[in-house]
Amino acid sequence: MKPPRPRRDFDAAFKLHIAQLVREQGLSIVQVCQDQDLVRSAVRRWVKQYDAEKAGQPGLGQPLTAEQQRIRQLELENRQLREDVSVPKKSIGLLRPRTEVIQQMINQWQGKADTLRLCRLLGVSRSGVYAARQRYRRTQDASALATQLKEAFDASGGNYGSRRLHAYLRAQGHSVGRHRVRHLMKQQGLRVRRYKRKVAYTNNSHHELLIADNVLDRQFTPEAPDRSWVADITYIRTHRGWLYLAAVLDLYSRKVVGWAMGPNLQTTLVCNALNMAITLRQPRPGLVVHTDRGPQYTCQVYRDLLARHGLIVSMSRRANCWDNAVMERFFLSLKTERVWQQRYDNPTEATRDVTQYIAGFYNTHRLHSTLGYLSPADYEKTNMATL
Repeated sequence: MKPPRPRRDFDAAFKLHIAQLVREQGLSIVQVCQDQDLVRSAVRRWVKQYDAEKAGQPGLGQPLTAEQQRIRQLELENRQLREDVSVPKKSIGLLRPRTEVIQQMINQWQGKADTLRLCRLLGVSRSGVYAARQRYRRTQDASALATQLKEAFDASGGNYGSRRLHAYLRAQGHSVGRHRVRHLMKQQGLRVRRYKRKVAYTNNSHHELLIADNVLDRQFTPEAPDRSWVADITYIRTHRGWLYLAAVLDLYSRKVVGWAMGPNLQTTLVCNALNMAITLRQPRPGLVVHTDRGPQYTCQVYRDLLARHGLIVSMSRRANCWDNAVMERFFLSLKTERVWQQRYDNPTEATRDVTQYIAGFYNTHRLHSTLGYLSPADYEKTNMATL
């Protein structure tokens, strides 16, 4: 198999010489090709072009004779002059437009003349034109990014700051930094609303009931789900009295696995929340359930429920809220992101709204920094294969 012939470039003078060898010196095309190591089809095109130019015609290929080359050059200059006249250079100079107008005009005339000629006529640099186009594309991208950022901010109820919005946009495939997110938030006036914490007490540890040891001991990062739960009670103000919320949270995914609400602070409230968690999760015996020292969690009814399912009771030290910090943080998120932004007329309205927050937002959509900015549901789904 013969190796491929390397491609060679020939100028007009060489082509003219070959054509003259055939027409003026009487050599055949075959002889010229063998002598010069040329391809016959190429030589035939050169001879055909030479014949056309001798007959006073331009031919189809590149001009070979000096006369036709000069004619082609004059035609090119004439065409460039007509294009230059068609661009209103003088009127643009009188108007003294800004860069944006010049950029729009260059884009408009792009199909009629190349960028280099338009830049020369309008007195601008080509690099400046390309830089302006890049700035315009960045502006368009920023506009689309700002729209998506505003939608995510509104979907969170106005509670997502720059960190969570940055994580959300990165998850959507946008290559954006946190400082860029902060800048876009400032441009659109997006600010997280802050509320002053209202203090009330639902825990009374001054009793003679049996207190359990602190088995959990602030080990808030178990290696698998349903190894450690935390539970507590909080209050919600309505115009027709208090509503009390008892909740149970899985420390592995920070998911609220059980909750119950009622107008009275009774033991049945915490038992209903724990029963819901047990029914939904079906934990194995040995799971640690950590609470504070409130009488609802130290009473015999609650202890019997734990013992019936083989669950281990754990309690915080006296007056030490840090031993149950994860549950306290959930209640703070609930209050700042939903409860303190509302005015509930009655406990029924508050129950419906809190349920929607837990099941419709917190467990399924809210991004947690502890979970790598994933929701509890997504975190469990992502790590289920590795367990």
